[in-house]
Amino acid sequence: MKKKNIGSSLDDWLREESIYEATTTAAIKRVLARQLEAAMKTEAVTKTEMARRMNTSRASLDRLLDPENESVTLSTLSKAAMAVGRELRFELV
Repeated sequence: MKKKNIGSSLDDWLREESIYEATTTAAIKRVLARQLEAAMKTEAVTKTEMARRMNTSRASLDRLLDPENESVTLSTLSKAAMAVGRELRFELV
């Protein structure tokens, strides 16, 4: 006999706790920071070179790569993606 899931999904629970949006935003930021670091490693781009390509400071790049720092604009993310030869794409589901 198959057991059915009891209770709600994690997404439902996060919504009930009123933390779904904040949790989702933080998770997206962490994923983007990791992807950017991986692209930099693949392309052998140092932080100093990356900051130069983005026309920004090293401190600004450190904030971008910090998974805990959520104050990043789409423009900054787009510049970072282009700096390592990538494209920033979003999909609304």
